[in-house]
Amino acid sequence: MTGNSSRSLKRRVFFKRSLASLALGAAIGLGGLAEARTPDNMLVIAHRIDDITTLDPAQSFEFAGSDVIMNVYRKLVNFDPLNLEAGFQPDLAESWEVSEDGLSITFTMREGVTFHSGNPVTAEDAAFSLQRAVKLNKTPSFILTQFGFTPENVEETIVADGNTLTITTDKKYATSFILNCLTATIGGIVDKTLVLENEQDGDLGNAWLATNSAGSGAYEIVSWKPSESYTLAANPDFYLGAPSMKRVIVQHIQESATQRLLLEKGDVDIARNLNPEDIAGLEGQENLAVDTDQKGNLMYVSFNQKHPQLSNPKVVEALKYLIDYKGMEGSFLKGQWREHQSFLPAGYLGAIDDKPYSYNLEKAKELLAEAGVENLEFEAGVREAQERIEIAQSLQNTFAQAGVTMNITIGTGKQILTRYRARELDMYLGAWGPDYPDPQTNAGTFAFNPDNSDEAQATGLLAYRNAWDPGPLTAAVEAAVIEGDTDKRREMYEQMQRDFQAVAPFGIMFQKTEQTARQASVKDFTIGGAVTATAYWPVTK
Repeated sequence: MTGNSSRSLKRRVFFKRSLASLALGAAIGLGGLAEARTPDNMLVIAHRIDDITTLDPAQSFEFAGSDVIMNVYRKLVNFDPLNLEAGFQPDLAESWEVSEDGLSITFTMREGVTFHSGNPVTAEDAAFSLQRAVKLNKTPSFILTQFGFTPENVEETIVADGNTLTITTDKKYATSFILNCLTATIGGIVDKTLVLENEQDGDLGNAWLATNSAGSGAYEIVSWKPSESYTLAANPDFYLGAPSMKRVIVQHIQESATQRLLLEKGDVDIARNLNPEDIAGLEGQENLAVDTDQKGNLMYVSFNQKHPQLSNPKVVEALKYLIDYKGMEGSFLKGQWREHQSFLPAGYLGAIDDKPYSYNLEKAKELLAEAGVENLEFEAGVREAQERIEIAQSLQNTFAQAGVTMNITIGTGKQILTRYRARELDMYLGAWGPDYPDPQTNAGTFAFNPDNSDEAQATGLLAYRNAWDPGPLTAAVEAAVIEGDTDKRREMYEQMQRDFQAVAPFGIMFQKTEQTARQASVKDFTIGGAVTATAYWPVTK
């Protein structure tokens, strides 16, 4: 019986591996040969890309989609993937000036850059692209509309004049805040002429750009097969230099084990979704390497301040001392998440590494006794994802050691988030990812809540979802976003987070780390750290 089961398992693994090899072989034109090695000028990646819904930079708001946009479109300002610490740098705009009143930024466009079509990149293209994003009003449009841009005023507030582009905001903001937002996916500059040639029923080219490209980046889109693969071809006229990888193929491979097999076989150059067990299984293989990079996602718990006992500050503090941060990081989360206790991810302006809480059962019991709370019991909502369920079970265990009963409710993302946004959950366990690479992206949701009434329905704010009035922190967020001195702004966010850690009904636990396995011959592949997306053009073999 055991022998038969083993053979059956081997057949299933071989069958899955063969299917993946055939699909990948067909994608790269190798006839499905399982032993094929990737060409020296081609990059083949195994990745989960089934979240991509569109390739239009004005609409794309998914993780895998942002990788495509990063390589196909350039922006006014951007990041150097090999020097992320330098922050935003000139890209299609070679320089900019801020008006004396701080309301306008005028960009001078880089001359001599062309789109894939051969059309020159102009200030008019840049103005059209940003105006278009506001007018389409798709999911990521808030990144621009928070500066007062509306479909009605955008043609007067975002204006091209010869080789310059001027944007005028509704009030003075920190220049770094605006420029950081322009590095987001929605900041991709499109070829106005080509897009309007493909407009359908006044959609500003939205339907066409869902599957086609009109960029000036290192690559252009050859094909995209949803939940299967996408293929990019190098732009020989890329203004930063023609990429060494003439073609990039990203194949959707769901299972970690299959990605690992393809990598070990040499059928792919990079595997991006390996679990800790498969990463460990690669150790000692000289032809392979593993890179560990920080991402911006945070894993946290939060406590509803409508709950009569969870609204007691001492109870919240006690629960933060009942989290086994080190234990989880060193076991089932190893290599995937690292301990982090502040709302700005490492890599962001103003990020701090303070860790004021650690597992301390006696301290927690003392705080609960001081609060006069006994037999505390509450419901925790958890999305149906393995790592979150394991975290919830760890919390349930350590909470119980102090006499706290945590009842776990597991549901789909939609089910749990609906209740969380309606302020119905006693406790929520989940992840939060930044929307753009500026500290305001997290400060403005964790520590900002100007109207805590049920009528406000500010469900996009995490403070609101937990019925928490941050008090003076709301004003601190408003002050930091308009501070023009970068050093002062950094100090404001540092202090804000320390104040938050002391009083907030949030227990921020971990920051995402991503482990990428690759052929050792692949050099300069970067996934963008915590602030941007994956860049293919620096890669060499």
